[in-house]
Amino acid sequence: MSATAPVMSPAAASAAPKKKPNPRMGLRTSATFATIFTILGHTVLGFEQSWAQVFVALIAGYSSAFLFEWVDARANNRVPEFRGGGVPRVVDFLLAPHMTSITLSFLIYVNQRLWIMALACALGIGSKYLLRVRQNGRLRHFMNPSNFAIAVILVTYQWTGMLPWQYTADLHGAWDWILPLIIVMLGVRLNIIFTARIPTILSWLSAFVILAAVRSWIFGYPFPGQLVVLTGIPMVLFTLYMITDPQTSPSPLRSQILYGSGIALAYSVLLALHVQYTMFYSVTAICLIRGLWLFALNMREKYARPKADLAVVGAG
Repeated sequence: MSATAPVMSPAAASAAPKKKPNPRMGLRTSATFATIFTILGHTVLGFEQSWAQVFVALIAGYSSAFLFEWVDARANNRVPEFRGGGVPRVVDFLLAPHMTSITLSFLIYVNQRLWIMALACALGIGSKYLLRVRQNGRLRHFMNPSNFAIAVILVTYQWTGMLPWQYTADLHGAWDWILPLIIVMLGVRLNIIFTARIPTILSWLSAFVILAAVRSWIFGYPFPGQLVVLTGIPMVLFTLYMITDPQTSPSPLRSQILYGSGIALAYSVLLALHVQYTMFYSVTAICLIRGLWLFALNMREKYARPKADLAVVGAG
């Protein structure tokens, strides 16, 4: 008598738990794309930063990650994350600092003062250990590392800046459209499969368009001119790869909508105030507000728990 495999009914199949996306795999994908983009940028696309800026960023980022992790592990009496698994463990540990460092290497321009690039990487990675709040029983950082470092550097050293035109400086003809299309397709795929942050993207874009119409109506600006910034590669990278960072953005649908809309509101307010580099400051502001909100929730829960315990004791 031959054994047959049990057939699962459609209802049972739909009720079966779906396999959750592997965040580590998403980070590997993002880090790989950022590395390829950087290499192509310096060889094909016309990045004006030097190769030295890339190497300094990576060296500073790796060394800062090892240092901060070792200090934090000693302070909390735990094993550092880069130990206990050989080379694969170290590689996985370096994925996040690699992503932060290589992103900073092409997002900001520091001319010949490479120590500013090293400082930016240390700031970004250090913020993951210094600016944390407890979520679901564990400490999590709430500031986007790359965005935080950029905001601090732009405020502190105002002679630094960005080169928004460099991403297609050496491209002509159809490639001016093909490159952004490739970046958009890869970013959408990344957010659908790994981060589940499509609501964040849609809420950010929708609120941006609505607020652009409001600015156009109030100040008399041409409406298409308010939207042209969305066509630039910096804004595409910002939309698909920065604000969707799963470590520093909320997961629930309602929170994603509030988060994306909040960034658009902060962007609009800062733009009306004629603040330059609005996109980075807007994310910094919203991440800070979110971190303070989570901290307030933790404090409320902390002080409410003893009262609940006392009530139970009194009832007993």
